[in-house]
Amino acid sequence: MRRLVLSMFVSLDGVAETPEKWQGPFWNDETQARAAEMLWDADALLLGRKTYEIFAEAWPTDDDEFADRMNNLPKYVVSDTLDDVAWNATLIVGDLADEIAALKEQPGQDILIYGSANLVRTLMRHDLIDEYRFWVHPVVVGGGVRAFDAGLDQAAMRLVDTRICSSGVVILSYQPAN
Repeated sequence: MRRLVLSMFVSLDGVAETPEKWQGPFWNDETQARAAEMLWDADALLLGRKTYEIFAEAWPTDDDEFADRMNNLPKYVVSDTLDDVAWNATLIVGDLADEIAALKEQPGQDILIYGSANLVRTLMRHDLIDEYRFWVHPVVVGGGVRAFDAGLDQAAMRLVDTRICSSGVVILSYQPAN
């Protein structure tokens, strides 16, 4: 059975929106290596519509291993507004919880979710995320979409790993406590 693993950049004040505007100064060879580890542990990506559109448009086609891996992995996109997807992607249609549960039942490696706060909230309500990896950046953004919002039920988590990067980024990995 596959695991569904979230990788989300957040600021100290909990903002997850538009990390491309604030995380750059904290990206270095070490954080790149950590990101590569996660990508190679996965054999598929799960993306919300906004993240998919940003990634598909902006992802480089450089001839490096990370870009090749990112571009060639199968991607599953959750959207009720898109009719068509490209970039080696499949549109998730039907009941989201059932579709994701079925993906997790398939043999393979982790399914990696990048960002996608709205999607994460929905998956969390259905207890489908197996591990939460928050890349906490040493910056206060001041406003924007937060990783979690009002309306979610309380969910206890168990810390399973902590990685402190030289740039000040701390990667906190949690699993649901239940």
